[in-house]
Amino acid sequence: MSEMVIFEGESQQVEVRLEGETLWATQAQMADLFETSTDNIGLHLKNIFKDNELEEGATTEEFSVVRQEGKRQVKRRLKHYNLDAIISVGYRVNSTRATRFRQWATRVLREHLTQGYSLNEHRLAQRGLDELTQAVELLGKTLTRQELVTDLGREVVGLILSYARTWRLLLDYDEDRLELPPGARPARGVLGYDEARRALDALAEELHSRGEASELFARERGDGLAAILGNIEQTMFGEPLYKTREERAAHLLYFVIKNHPFSDGNKRSGAFLFLLYLRQEGMALPLDENGLTALTLLIAESDPKAKDLMVRLVMNLLAGKNA
Repeated sequence: MSEMVIFEGESQQVEVRLEGETLWATQAQMADLFETSTDNIGLHLKNIFKDNELEEGATTEEFSVVRQEGKRQVKRRLKHYNLDAIISVGYRVNSTRATRFRQWATRVLREHLTQGYSLNEHRLAQRGLDELTQAVELLGKTLTRQELVTDLGREVVGLILSYARTWRLLLDYDEDRLELPPGARPARGVLGYDEARRALDALAEELHSRGEASELFARERGDGLAAILGNIEQTMFGEPLYKTREERAAHLLYFVIKNHPFSDGNKRSGAFLFLLYLRQEGMALPLDENGLTALTLLIAESDPKAKDLMVRLVMNLLAGKNA
């Protein structure tokens, strides 16, 4: 899809085409832009391609244009030249005008990419699930193909790609309107403080013996852990606030990672208690060790305002595996 944008010079306006990530102009438009003749523009383009400064096939494209010819409008296919060609011609015609145009073109492209193609919430809400999914898939494929992420990074990308629908739904609906994921089941029990504390002490001892944790690992700061477990089991009007096992598991993982109830090892402790609760509820983890690490880091790096998003992502992961 293309649109027309206008370059405002000192004495006139020149309309050019914005298509994809570059600008396009005909020889006539360039002549207006640089205040010269079309013959002069054509000569410069010929020399640019002859000198191999640019490749003609990579910098030209034909577009349909409706023009006024006499008293009638005629639709014709005209050759257009992209921004690289326009700037190259500008250097040869008048460097002052070229500099002014280049500054304008850079600003227009930046605004176009930011407002028209960036993955911002407003645009996602308008364009729908299909576009989000395609964009996120492209992001993941590009990062992986260009080897811009580690093995752990690929796990994070995989999580996002696999659950793009969850992310999109959360952009569309308030939490109160979003139904629980299919497959979510009522919780059977609670993770008590004493049980959690015994398990963490055993883990800390094991890690200490292997030199993989400091003396502060899983050491509580105040009553943070008890508060988290109590929060997960809280009720409202006599009913559990978090009714399903998926809700409780997701909130347990999120709260331990983000609330930092321990002096050290909050991410590892959060993942450990998460697994402990899943085992208690007889739930399978849909991730391997790398996947769980990726999920833990994703939550740790997330904006606190994205709390509902993170929780629902974990819930959908669990519900999909344990349906």
